[in-house]
Amino acid sequence: EDLDLDMLCDGDLDQVFKLDLYDNESSGEHEFMGGIETCVRALIENAGNDGGFDLAKDGETTGTLLVNSAEIIGGDYGIVEEEEIEVPPDEAEDEDENKRYTFTDFISGGCELNLCVAIDFTGSNGDPREPGTLHYMAGEEKNDYEKAIVSIGTILANYDHDKQFPVFGFGAKFDGEINHCFQCGEDEMVSGVDGIIEAYRSTFESGLVMSKPTIYTEVLQKAASIAVVSQGQAFSEGKQKYTVLLILTDGAVSNVEETLQCLESIKNAPLSIVIVGIGSGDFSTMNFLDNQNLAEFEGENEDGNGIDVAQFVEFNAHKDDWRSLTSATLDEIPKQLSNYFQRYGIKPNPPVEIDEEEIIVEAAEEEEIDLTIDFGEDGEDIVIPSGGVYIPHHAY
Repeated sequence: EDLDLDMLCDGDLDQVFKLDLYDNESSGEHEFMGGIETCVRALIENAGNDGGFDLAKDGETTGTLLVNSAEIIGGDYGIVEEEEIEVPPDEAEDEDENKRYTFTDFISGGCELNLCVAIDFTGSNGDPREPGTLHYMAGEEKNDYEKAIVSIGTILANYDHDKQFPVFGFGAKFDGEINHCFQCGEDEMVSGVDGIIEAYRSTFESGLVMSKPTIYTEVLQKAASIAVVSQGQAFSEGKQKYTVLLILTDGAVSNVEETLQCLESIKNAPLSIVIVGIGSGDFSTMNFLDNQNLAEFEGENEDGNGIDVAQFVEFNAHKDDWRSLTSATLDEIPKQLSNYFQRYGIKPNPPVEIDEEEIIVEAAEEEEIDLTIDFGEDGEDIVIPSGGVYIPHHAY
């Protein structure tokens, strides 16, 4: 399996990272066997040795990880190769490498977009049964969260062949424990935009406590992991995948510095992040996303100062015009996608012929939800008992 060195360790052979080993299960509930902390140089130096690395789990040694082979292909990283072969440059290839490819080039070559959705369930959204609050649902009428999901998700879904999406929530308590990244709905992947809406609505039947603070660093890390794995698998099959994370939130992030550090750590993932502010809250502190300067890559931004991976859009500024909303939220994704692949020397695949398919959208059945709302002693947490209904079992 080939891994991009810049993506793995930013080209630093001595940068320590964690490597976890899982026992693959057909059910998808993979069993964690243990992990190690190592670096690329150590992997290369220990390749083929009998000693290996001790796997650790909960402070105990669970086994040994042997490295059969490890090598760096291409690039000058201070590793002495047994033999260096000088290949004369091919002028045609040089010209091809310098070419700037566009979003259309990659999409025409079959590159797919994965969509991940993350929804804010903090108490500042208000009582979801009270008219005028952000999560309030009145029959078939969609609230602003749902309008944003439909407007943006419908566009992105057209670039995903199986239209299977993960939906996460953050800012809620289950069994008294705050979760900053949990699964919405009974399934890890939902089908289509209607599936996203259904997963979102079903979360209010799960006995959650809408709490605080507004933190989505765990959501960012989860999406980055999905993005890297998806592109890695696609690459092994001669395909290409790029992930878009849509975060819907009613308030400014509570941990700006930690969020910036998280964005820095995932900057090399094949990922674009779109954060949509729902409601009339004060989002002025979210301007840090417009001033982000992640790493150095000449020509990445218009000013050439860094990698641009995230943007923030206020829903209320575009709520009366869905075309304006989709334009504002999706405007930077084409450039971010093409820049990512260009940055790692990945060219578009040859154009593929796409058969036109008839898409049938079935109307989702509206369910009557009987909720009893209790307020915590501090007046901020909103408790929504489950009444024996499904409770999300995956907190990441």
